Amino acid sequence: MDINDNIESPLELSVSFNILLRHYEALAKSDDEFVAAKAKRILDTARAYPELEKGFSDFSMLKEREKEIAIILEDSFSPVLTNNEIKTASVPFHNLIFNSSERFKSIIKTAGDDFEIQIKNMPKDDTYIIACTIILNFCYGYNLNFKRPFYYEIPDANGILRYYKILYNADFCEIVPTKKAKKITKEDYDELLDNFENIELWKKKFPPNSYIFKGFVISNIFDVTDDQSISNIKSNLIGEDKRNDESFMEEFHEVFRSLLGINDIKVGFSIYNEEEQTFERVYGVGMDSYLINNKESTDCKGALCGWSYDRLLNENKYFSVSDVEKTYKLSKGCAPHIKALHEQGIKSAIFAPIANEKGLMGILEIVSNKPQVLNSINANKLIDVMPFIVSAVERSKSEEENLIEAIIQKECTSIHPSVHWRFEKEAKNYIKSEMNGEQAIFKKVAFENVYPLYGQIDIKRSSEARNLATQQDLTLQLKAIKKIFKNALEIEGLPIYEQFIYQTGNYLKAIENNFQVDSEQQISEFFKQDIEPILKHLYSVDELKGQIDAYFESIDDKVNMLYRHRKEYDDTIALINKEMAALLDTKQVEAQLMYPHYFERYKTDGVEHNMYVGESITKEDSFNLIYLYNLRLWQLQVMCEMENSYYQMQSKFPVSLDVASMILVFNQPLTISFRMDEKQFDVDGTYNARYEIVKKRVDKAYIKGTTERVTQKGKISIVYSQKQDEREYLRYIRFLQSKHYLDTDIEIVELQDLQAVTGLKAIRVSVLYHKNEDDKAFYTYDDLMKEIKA
Repeated sequence: MDINDNIESPLELSVSFNILLRHYEALAKSDDEFVAAKAKRILDTARAYPELEKGFSDFSMLKEREKEIAIILEDSFSPVLTNNEIKTASVPFHNLIFNSSERFKSIIKTAGDDFEIQIKNMPKDDTYIIACTIILNFCYGYNLNFKRPFYYEIPDANGILRYYKILYNADFCEIVPTKKAKKITKEDYDELLDNFENIELWKKKFPPNSYIFKGFVISNIFDVTDDQSISNIKSNLIGEDKRNDESFMEEFHEVFRSLLGINDIKVGFSIYNEEEQTFERVYGVGMDSYLINNKESTDCKGALCGWSYDRLLNENKYFSVSDVEKTYKLSKGCAPHIKALHEQGIKSAIFAPIANEKGLMGILEIVSNKPQVLNSINANKLIDVMPFIVSAVERSKSEEENLIEAIIQKECTSIHPSVHWRFEKEAKNYIKSEMNGEQAIFKKVAFENVYPLYGQIDIKRSSEARNLATQQDLTLQLKAIKKIFKNALEIEGLPIYEQFIYQTGNYLKAIENNFQVDSEQQISEFFKQDIEPILKHLYSVDELKGQIDAYFESIDDKVNMLYRHRKEYDDTIALINKEMAALLDTKQVEAQLMYPHYFERYKTDGVEHNMYVGESITKEDSFNLIYLYNLRLWQLQVMCEMENSYYQMQSKFPVSLDVASMILVFNQPLTISFRMDEKQFDVDGTYNARYEIVKKRVDKAYIKGTTERVTQKGKISIVYSQKQDEREYLRYIRFLQSKHYLDTDIEIVELQDLQAVTGLKAIRVSVLYHKNEDDKAFYTYDDLMKEIKA
């Protein structure tokens, strides 16, 4: 079997001791008789087998000439140092080792029979190219430095991974071109410099087996477990989102096992919350805390004894507990951290403070299920790794603060993605000014010449519905009070009870005949100031206890009133807003793909939305009015779909309410700017303010000469002021009629003048409904209500 089998390389490997033997030829002429005699002995051994000098690639030859090879390499592998040095003789890019020191053999034997030695971080895909760079160095004198540290990872007797660094001695090898080799010019070299990953180019310049490698390399190997463990800790801590990486903690445990030379250890963390004076667990996959026993958090002084508290929090120094059981008995279970370790079956532990110049940030916890394996001596090894852990925690805290800010921004002061680029630009300018020592000002963010679109799906008569719910709740509460006092009067005939019966009766008549906004406040005060003290007094009467208990159980703790019908109303409003907003958000994703634009929606008694589209928002020279028209049609269609969706789910809501939809058309572009104090966009300029006035008041507007509101259940109202808007929307309506979104009952009405706004008109058209998503029939609002109630 040939050592070149199954290897594609520009180098054809040949084991040869030619160069080493030349050294011995020189030594054979030495004046030192001993040195000369030894050199002649080695030369005589080699000359008996010319292939040792000429070179060979047959595996079997290594076995056949094992004794002779050992003699030739005797000086390179000193018998005196063989149990100390870790050394091998081999050929490059191959796991073939044909001579080694006793120390190396012992390490491999300890690793186990099934262990297969392999060089780590040797890039398999790049070995061909690396071989080419070696040829460039050897044969053409180009100094290409591609040296990378190579390692063996070999487990010891305890199964702990140890790291061995390999240093190559290439003094005894040569590279010889064959007839296949192509002459490499300066132009070739320049081309290769910029094409490291172009394997085909390298193969073209250096065809397979176009050079012969003759010789061998000596590998001097060093145990660098401590250094590599520290490096691995640093590498593990670099990077983002480690908390969600399932393998991170297992790798982290493995690294600490190598560093401390202990197989049975685990690593935990707890975070120090300075404000609350608590230790808190770190959330993430595999993240544990042995100090607080995986509770959410615990008081620092309650988690530590006085000495350990002072050691970690004030001195910021580590300490160890080498024998938990012994310490537990000595402390009689009174030391909180010892008790926590004892309860978890931990036998020894090290607690190390993660602290910087500002103070403690957290605790690194290393624990073992064996006593004394963790102690104050091996705890000193942490000195070299703690700076990296401190840096990682500092970065993690900073990232968490940024994440918290990002969540607050997203949930509370959201900046829409369509305009985020502009805020980012101004933020960069702000930072640049600060870095240059200038006065940093966050400039006004404004977008000129954008077209607005506004729409709302509003709950009809929401105030009346809430008043009715309030009236019903107050009626129930007053009747309950009246009944209690009637029973109290029968038990104890006090005139004061008659007075309360009379007063509750008056309140009942008042809210039934003339419920006012302030009625709720008056009756609430009556319950609180007058009724509750009397009920507490009456609770001593056994016959009334059950009735009074039932009364107080019906009172909601938050509002301190009976909250049954109002809760149903509030829950209905919340559900409507949630469902309608979710539908609108889903549809918006599609709209953004059509053409990017600013979008915001907010919940009131229903859901309103604003959209702005224009060149200044998209940042690209691509805006055309066709995109505005497309969004207008999209908006009208989505409003129809929202109406349909609402009435299909109306039966699920606690209270049956109606909705009405409206679109406001504004055909002139305007300027919007971000109000920093209000954290939202608003229009700029006096003329543009007209748009905002109309937006706020138009849904309450009446049709001219009537007391009928422009918005009606079952209809979509499109409010506008220009004839061209009327023509445009009539085209959209006809199109949606063909799609059975809208009915044929189009009406055009004039609106009564609003403050400072005149000349508004509206197109009203009925929506066609389906009973459910699978229903193919089309219903008007009245038809739908009949079908639902049937």
